Amino acid sequence: MVSVQDLRRSDGRVLRVHDSAGSTGLAGESAATAEYGGLDGYDPVGEPGPARLTVLWHHGSPQTGALLEPLLAAAAQRRIRLISYGRPSYGGSTPLPSRTVGSAATDVAAIADALQLDRFAVMGASGGGPHALACAALLPERVTAAACLAAIAPFDADGLDFFAGMASDGALRAACSGRPAREHYQATAEFDPASFVERDYAALKGDWAPLGADVGEASAAGPDGLIDDDMAFVVPWGFDVTAISVPVLIAQGGRDRVVPPAHGAWLAHAIPNAELWDCADDGHISILTECAPALDWLLAHS
Repeated sequence: MVSVQDLRRSDGRVLRVHDSAGSTGLAGESAATAEYGGLDGYDPVGEPGPARLTVLWHHGSPQTGALLEPLLAAAAQRRIRLISYGRPSYGGSTPLPSRTVGSAATDVAAIADALQLDRFAVMGASGGGPHALACAALLPERVTAAACLAAIAPFDADGLDFFAGMASDGALRAACSGRPAREHYQATAEFDPASFVERDYAALKGDWAPLGADVGEASAAGPDGLIDDDMAFVVPWGFDVTAISVPVLIAQGGRDRVVPPAHGAWLAHAIPNAELWDCADDGHISILTECAPALDWLLAHS
């Protein structure tokens, strides 16, 4: 089973951390790690062995931070240890008022310290993409490589028409007017079915059905995490993407109506050592079919 543990920060905040070490048959890395996460590994084809790579997953907006089955299956096939956590106000993690995208690096460093992880890769989708980039930028001595799928670009990205191509941009436009405006928008917000293309809906009916359930669980717990994400996206992120020095993969759906293709193209151009996977037929959800190849890419670049 995936272990779920609460990490109490020195400031009193709690981060809910999910660790696949047990479910993938990977041995714990130390006694301290085992005590923290209960990492008694079981491998149906042999004794627990060391992971080839540890990847810290950054979830989308809104989600709980739980590790979903398609990710777990892909990681297990590659002997990759997956770790994730609920960002503040998501999935049992306590709020962090006025958090920035860059704040994620501080939380990830605390998680890595608790698990005694020296080096690891990061990966994120949609709203998790910028937070993965934060770790790549601010923790270069620990992060080996980063992979982002359907990641939004900085609001102040030079030369980017930020809202162009979004099927529904009301939430982010409201965030630009401040938190009260974003909260007011949320009170009547409804999902626009035009945000997804046919391949997105097919993915949600197939392997990625657990994503829809997790989004429902996160939404039922309240909107604070989603509002906090949107507020963080439209203010300075707390780091410069052009200063990222580790290898970065940007996978972008050409038919994405939530995070338009121009965002992925801008990130791939702005980030040194970035590689762009232009998946022309994918939308915002179907791009997640690239998670398994992205894990291979992280293995090759870590």
